Amino acid sequence: MAGVYWYGGIWFTEEPKILGPMDHAFWLGSVIFDGGRSFGGVAPDLDLHSARAVQSARNMLMKPTMTAAQIEELCREGIRRMGPEAELYIRPMFFVRKGLGAARPDPDSTDFILAIYDSPLPPYKGFSACMAPQRRPAPDQAPTDAKAAALYPNGSRAALFAQQKGFDNAVVCDPIGNVAEFASANLMLAKGGRVITPAPNGTFLAGITRARVIALLRDAGVVVEERAVKPEELLEADEIFSTGNYGKVLPCTNYEGRAMQPGPLAQKARTLYFDWAEQHWRVLPKVG
Repeated sequence: MAGVYWYGGIWFTEEPKILGPMDHAFWLGSVIFDGGRSFGGVAPDLDLHSARAVQSARNMLMKPTMTAAQIEELCREGIRRMGPEAELYIRPMFFVRKGLGAARPDPDSTDFILAIYDSPLPPYKGFSACMAPQRRPAPDQAPTDAKAAALYPNGSRAALFAQQKGFDNAVVCDPIGNVAEFASANLMLAKGGRVITPAPNGTFLAGITRARVIALLRDAGVVVEERAVKPEELLEADEIFSTGNYGKVLPCTNYEGRAMQPGPLAQKARTLYFDWAEQHWRVLPKVG
């Protein structure tokens, strides 16, 4: 895929090969990443994604070698290099080269790389989902306060479980059995004209897009409840939709075999989000 990559002060148009078998990141997973988006020259919340990358690195016992402002400026330059009409995924990453003793990462060996590459926004056509047996870990079981690469394999296992049952995505619960999120995005449901979403409890990444959608809906007069959500509530929901960096807002149109139409609150959330992004986060002039 087309992309640009920044490493060590140099821009590349092909992926630089940067890890070897003795690097701590390679064999013990000391890697964090963040995920921004750019579409048509608009890059919403680029500052927050850059800041979260730095904080995730600190929470993973690293010593960040770039500030949030430096990362944001590099992202803007990469977007310019890819052009005003590109739909892009923006992925800043920190990783560790060396270890201290058997497992602990050496903070002084923290390194940084930025990948920006073509990734079209998925169409607003809906997806199917089912409940998966995998769960999100408790904060004392995994580094849930970081966007750590090590947290994602279990989500992949949940997604594969769903795909083997004929669904597109999976819903996963937290350690005590409440709904946490989709395997690859945050989850919202609508019931009786209200939007309901699992309250952050340290077991899942309460995303930047999630927070933005909640704020926009509330500003528009929609009641949004953040609370514990029982799995059975999904079976009775008027709407279910996802919020996340990859697809922004997408409707679930089939949950556990029950057909559902894209609803008005999901559409409202999507419209509010893209209107807000265009108004506040244009980083390149509009084409035409």
